[in-house]
Amino acid sequence: MAIPAIAVVYYSGSGHTKVLADAVASAAASAGATTSLLRVDELTEESWNFLDEADAIIFGAPTYMGTAPSAFHAFAEKTAGRWSVQKWHNKLGAGFTNAACKAGDKNSTLDYFSILAAQHGMNWINLGLLPGWKSTKGSENDLNRFGYFNGAAAQTFSDVGVEGVHPADIATAEHLGRRVAEISGIFAAGRIAVDREVVDSELVSAGA
Repeated sequence: MAIPAIAVVYYSGSGHTKVLADAVASAAASAGATTSLLRVDELTEESWNFLDEADAIIFGAPTYMGTAPSAFHAFAEKTAGRWSVQKWHNKLGAGFTNAACKAGDKNSTLDYFSILAAQHGMNWINLGLLPGWKSTKGSENDLNRFGYFNGAAAQTFSDVGVEGVHPADIATAEHLGRRVAEISGIFAAGRIAVDREVVDSELVSAGA
């Protein structure tokens, strides 16, 4: 069985997004993936190596002024050399974000993540959940309570600590981690199968 490697690369200013990053990474690990939680402003050579070798990269950051914070943009700019040779081509990608407002332009951050992934030739994994809290029978405790499709989006009030991150948002982040792990496992197994077919074909040709 193929064991996918998943990097969760994130930035968190007040710790709220770190809670979500932890949830994504732990859920991916519980689904069978090898995971590494990497903060964008603390990356080492070993961190970059894991990113390069990972089957999937999950981007995470709060939404500040309609996009990811400058620390995340600085990380993205550092990937330009990898972009120029498409080093991350055909990896899987996904994303999550958090803001103090219920809307808060979070979709623009998720779009930014998906565009970054597209520039690297990666394949984007959406949240894969129907929207919650969309009728009087729903509640704020529903998964995907804000109805995002492009990734996991959370809301945490600006005047609370990390204990104020909503349980439904943590559960939605966990769903994203498991989803990426499951799809990454399928891709990793497919890659192994294709490589095996190539080797078998070459052996047959050599024998002929």
